Amino acid sequence: MNWFVSGGCKNGKSYFAQEQAKKMAVEKSAPLYYLATMIPADGEDQARIRRHVREREGWGFMTIEQGRDICGALEKADPTGVFLLDSVTALLSNEMFSASGQVDQAAPERVRAGLLEFAERTGNTIFVSDFIYSDALQYDQLTEAYRKGLADCDRALAQVCGQVAEVCYGNRYFFK
Repeated sequence: MNWFVSGGCKNGKSYFAQEQAKKMAVEKSAPLYYLATMIPADGEDQARIRRHVREREGWGFMTIEQGRDICGALEKADPTGVFLLDSVTALLSNEMFSASGQVDQAAPERVRAGLLEFAERTGNTIFVSDFIYSDALQYDQLTEAYRKGLADCDRALAQVCGQVAEVCYGNRYFFK
């Protein structure tokens, strides 16, 4: 069963997703994969990656670095395994914004389609995404395009996943 997990930054959603993925892998006697989508841009990103790697130590995850083209990860893994994709937020950012400053406005639709294909082909994936919609600030057009694209990806995943949860300050809320 696919899961969609959302929540604010540093609220415990990655740890919760790791727990769920481990349970699923044990129940299925299946390989356990961590799809790392962040392409680090600075020291803060590197520190976050190091923290997540430490948190996963001893859990049995095989890490696949896949910052773009998420279905490409299936060439490196057994599709019947259990996958933890962390995160949809970073994946869309990587696809939409290049290091050279180019913006790909078609990325949200392509990423959404890739995520839905991944969900269909695996059936045992936990998708983690950041909830970035609750503030009342006005953003520039480009930021709003990104937020809208992420919201479209999140809604599509919530529709096709059998379980939907939000983690807020360590509290877990289940919607489906």
